[in-house]
Amino acid sequence: MVRHKVARSVVVDAPAKRIFDIIAAPARHSEFDGSGTVRANLFGPERLERGSEFGMDMKLFGVGYRITNRVVEYEEDRLIAWRHFGSHRWRYELRELPGGGTRVTETFDYSRGLPAFYVLMGVPARNGRSIELTLERLKAAAESEGS
Repeated sequence: MVRHKVARSVVVDAPAKRIFDIIAAPARHSEFDGSGTVRANLFGPERLERGSEFGMDMKLFGVGYRITNRVVEYEEDRLIAWRHFGSHRWRYELRELPGGGTRVTETFDYSRGLPAFYVLMGVPARNGRSIELTLERLKAAAESEGS
């Protein structure tokens, strides 16, 4: 694990564009979220791009809340990352492989702000497990759309 980042990867049997289209659609985030916290998209564009703002209906530890995110990194079909009022980022990087398929890496980057707080609260370990589930669900969604 890179200091103050939690990342996991999966190889998806689908082109990067198909996977990126799923990630860039905030209305689909609850479909592949492995944490169980993302409930629904409240507002924002159908497709994200750099600078887009989108609101999500969330639930954590039984408490509902709403959050506004802003896309802060963006390269079409390769990279997208967003953050909200907290300084951590959620990043997806896609790299097509020579033999076929796409390596998707999801990273929870908590290097900005107060990393010690996240560690104290057990967030990195919890998010690591959630990222693994998210990638499994994203893989299933992308591969089923190609069938």
